[in-house]
Amino acid sequence: MKTIQDYCNDVYENAVRIRRTIHRHPEIGMDCPETTNFICAELERIGIPYRKTGTSGVIAEIKGTKGESDEVVMLRADMDALRTQEKTGLPFASEIDGRMHACGHDMHTAMLMGSAEILKSMQSEFAGTVRLVFQPGEEISKGAEYMIAQGAMENVKMGLGIHMDPLSPVHTVSCKPGPDWAAVDHFLIRIHGTGAHGATPQNGCDATVAAAAMVMSLQTMVSRECDPMKPLVVTVGSMHSGNAYNIISEEATLEGTCRSFDEDVYEMIPEAMERIVRHIAEGYKCHAELELDRLSKPLYNDQAAYDALHESALKVMDEKNWKYAKQEMIGEDFAFFGHYAPCVFAHLGCDGGYPLHNNHVNFHEEAMKTGMALEVQFALDTLAEK
Repeated sequence: MKTIQDYCNDVYENAVRIRRTIHRHPEIGMDCPETTNFICAELERIGIPYRKTGTSGVIAEIKGTKGESDEVVMLRADMDALRTQEKTGLPFASEIDGRMHACGHDMHTAMLMGSAEILKSMQSEFAGTVRLVFQPGEEISKGAEYMIAQGAMENVKMGLGIHMDPLSPVHTVSCKPGPDWAAVDHFLIRIHGTGAHGATPQNGCDATVAAAAMVMSLQTMVSRECDPMKPLVVTVGSMHSGNAYNIISEEATLEGTCRSFDEDVYEMIPEAMERIVRHIAEGYKCHAELELDRLSKPLYNDQAAYDALHESALKVMDEKNWKYAKQEMIGEDFAFFGHYAPCVFAHLGCDGGYPLHNNHVNFHEEAMKTGMALEVQFALDTLAEK
């Protein structure tokens, strides 16, 4: 009898072809029409029914014929790229300047398409439905909620997402129950002062000085606002103020991000940040406006879903290659799926030589064999459980 690994070997060349096609033509955010149409064409080739979710995104389903069952297992892949100039030198490098699949979403999509082809050929071996979710907009944390609104999580028993890990060896998988990746907030602060001649600072209200004080004071959210055993990162990544060396700055802007794992820390951030921003600005005779965009909540791996994935993994990979993941302050909108059904998120080693989002990173395609085996076995096992 054929093993899952045999099936993965059978579809591997197609998965590579799909990955390289997508890699050459990266699309951004929620605007992924070419990738969507390409996915639909591949699903038609395999014979899997699907529906588009607008111009970007696809939901497809493979219904088992072994018996009657209303159970649904969800497998998700994201498919959007990043705004960065590729420098890998690969023969299938991005053909669009300033865009690159530097987060491995091309691999995720190709891997799920390979798993789909395997599961389609095994239709008679399971009852229930495998739902395939091809999602745009992960990098801007908009896609998961959009796909949920389009019905991605209706009647789902359990869900799985897999992400490339370019700093781990090929074929290793890391995962952990509980908090995995962080909640992500994006903030923008506009500070309004009064301009004056640089030689007469007493006649102005300096937005630059207020901004500098604000950068430092925001760090008290970490040191004084939350439990020291519960991590929080507050990063001001951009600061702009003034337009001449001899003018007291009238306006300044700060832009940055907060990252957190714990719900109580996550809930504390808006009030604490607004209070600090307001009072620091007032202390320097300025006023300020805060915009806080709550991009995603903490990503939690459900214990039962983690246990199910671990059990499936041991059937298709060497136990020594299963690793316990460490928490990362990286964000991932897969977190939203976990609010509708037990879900688990795993990290697939692919020895890319550089970290995620680096424009030199080169994900080793061989890793897709392990990823496909994991997705297929998880789907079969989840639908077999009663």
